[in-house]
Amino acid sequence: MKIAVIGAGSIGGYLGAKLALSGEDVTFLARGATLEAIRAKGFTLIDENNVTEVAPAKAAEINCGQKFDVVFLGVKAHQMTAIAHQVTPLLGPDAPVVTLQNGIPWWYFYKVGGEFEGRTVEAADPGGVIAANIPNERIIGTVVYPASEIVSPGVVKIIEGNRFSLGEPDNSKSERAEKISEALKKAGFKAPVVSDIRAEIWLKLWGNLTFNPISALTHATLAGICRFPQTRALAAAVMAEAQAVAERLGVRFRITIDKRIAGAEAVGEHKTSMLQDIEAGRPLELEGLVGGVIELARLTGVPTPSLDAVYACTALLGKTANDAKSKLHLQPI
Repeated sequence: MKIAVIGAGSIGGYLGAKLALSGEDVTFLARGATLEAIRAKGFTLIDENNVTEVAPAKAAEINCGQKFDVVFLGVKAHQMTAIAHQVTPLLGPDAPVVTLQNGIPWWYFYKVGGEFEGRTVEAADPGGVIAANIPNERIIGTVVYPASEIVSPGVVKIIEGNRFSLGEPDNSKSERAEKISEALKKAGFKAPVVSDIRAEIWLKLWGNLTFNPISALTHATLAGICRFPQTRALAAAVMAEAQAVAERLGVRFRITIDKRIAGAEAVGEHKTSMLQDIEAGRPLELEGLVGGVIELARLTGVPTPSLDAVYACTALLGKTANDAKSKLHLQPI
């Protein structure tokens, strides 16, 4: 397959590099220093054991004029509106668009059935810009489980994990989803086509909506949050509220809150993506991870006081950093 990966960050880079190493024809659609680095040296991947491989991937600007058999959206949720109009020109006949964003996706209520069918998630897609530019019938949902970090432009370090769960919005087992699954498996990933993609989205989001903002506020790692009694209790309270929202929408969780927190603790001294962003002075992925859940809480009439408080504090943190054009990083005294 001729594959495009829009964005070459920690997850898009990891996925695209592994696909290229397995023999797939991969082009990263990037810009600036990342574009130049990949063009000059390929994409460098450092695994959990510090073994380095250079993937023979190509790189181009997003307006390259090429057509692809599948397009992976590797940018963050808050970056989607800006690039949505550039996606459809990249699509070959029947080419699917695989969404790698965390959080409640803009297409959540597409083919969901029931009273909310077709509803827009404003937090994920302000003004419906993304849905207006990317046809819903092209979408294949993906839940991203690995943790990785950008070392430098075109260089990513894998922390742990190799699972990418795939699913159609209507939960069917389609030929196109199976084909992408096989390519990912050949590249060394676990890539099941799941029968309920929304339940999988919530399982991953459960941790992200909790640990990302708390880590940005406290500058603590996953292990640090889980091992400090007060923040562990806060995490449990936020998770309980989110679970109530999901269950009101018909989602059932297959593990307990305690088990989900234990899983986060087991990852160890890992900085969440939101903590990495606040330290680097990048915009926070807050609306996609938390704002969407609060929107669905209001829609379903579920109270979320702990989540609301965490959201408010993190939103102000992001605004303060942005207004000051600053990054926040703990420095040794």
